[in-house]
Amino acid sequence: MAYGWRWLRSLLFSGVIYAAMLPIGLAYTPWAIMSRDGAVAAAHTWCRFVRWLARVLLGLRTEVRGTPPEGEVMVAAKHQSFLDIIMIYGSVPRGRFIMKKELVYAPVLGQIALRMGCVPVDRGKRGAAIKKMMVEVRAGRDDPGQLIIYPQGTRLAPGVHAPYKTGTAAIYRELNQPCVPVACNVGLFWPRRGVLRRPGTAVVEFLPPIPPGLPAPEFMARLEAEIEPRSNALMAEAGFPLAVEETA
Repeated sequence: MAYGWRWLRSLLFSGVIYAAMLPIGLAYTPWAIMSRDGAVAAAHTWCRFVRWLARVLLGLRTEVRGTPPEGEVMVAAKHQSFLDIIMIYGSVPRGRFIMKKELVYAPVLGQIALRMGCVPVDRGKRGAAIKKMMVEVRAGRDDPGQLIIYPQGTRLAPGVHAPYKTGTAAIYRELNQPCVPVACNVGLFWPRRGVLRRPGTAVVEFLPPIPPGLPAPEFMARLEAEIEPRSNALMAEAGFPLAVEETA
């Protein structure tokens, strides 16, 4: 019976948070048209709403540890579910993502994402898009912010390890900015697939920044050495066993 109620609450939660995107987006659209601040405020409002509803409806608390960056940095995060996106973006003042160009055409949400400063890219042209973004920022035509990336390239279930992609080092070199690693355990409570959400405390932790200018192999080794052990420690803190499954 308890499992059934948890499943029903999870289903209700999912329906409500996705339905809320549209009215929140519409409510902030006039402000977003006039200023990027409006788009950022809309996204932050939705992130706060999701975290509040998770606590009230599901018993799922969310905790952000460490110091979220405020300046121009690259944020490289462990990615276990949509919840880490929500928590990271909601914690930084001017977060932006690299997104598929097709998402620009999504009603309301595509335009909000553009106004947030997200970087639309064609397949295989990420480097050119980042260079354009940096030119716009340096010329004062775009706002500086925090570029959020996921160095393993995809969501991974807790305990599953995948290689860190070398494209991360290319972005780090191109930006020439500090990189803030982020660890998490959120996949224990909000899985990468499925509807069921579990009660507990989901944690995202901002770690000390890695300075710019390191050689690519050193940077990649350091990034993985920062994120993986800390993510494992957060999962162990929540009671998850530490055996790690490798993926190709």
